[in-house]
Amino acid sequence: MDDVVIERRRGEGLLSTDRERLDVDAVLEMLRGTHWAQSMTRPVLERAIANSLCVGVYENDRIVAFARAVTDLSTYAYLTDVVVAEPFRGRGYGRWMIELFLDHPDLQGLRRIALLTRDAPWLYEPFGFTVGVSSGSIYMEIRRPGASARRDPERTG
Repeated sequence: MDDVVIERRRGEGLLSTDRERLDVDAVLEMLRGTHWAQSMTRPVLERAIANSLCVGVYENDRIVAFARAVTDLSTYAYLTDVVVAEPFRGRGYGRWMIELFLDHPDLQGLRRIALLTRDAPWLYEPFGFTVGVSSGSIYMEIRRPGASARRDPERTG
């Protein structure tokens, strides 16, 4: 995925969409501390990063927040893996990353931007995200716990 690289500074933070800046191991450590990505592996995360629009927030060249959008860059984006390292929460980095996605030139004109959240609706609601069924549509899914681990080419069995 070739995306526009955007970098912005705010206080001590640097927000960047440059994948080359990402410290995959540090992102993996943050994600493993969440309820949704505890068993994520490095190869799975690498593949997810390569196929998503990603943003990181850095302080002193250390990544302290991460998020990504799975998107076709034309009609739809799914925001996921929004995470801020515990000591850096409360600094507005989550909001800053969401602002970036909503303003990103490659994500303009999309029909839908979606996300799932269990514990942070307060983060997304001020941007216009709403809960519930829209225009008669029903959210549906197939759940496959551990599926990403099974698809990990590094794992056998």
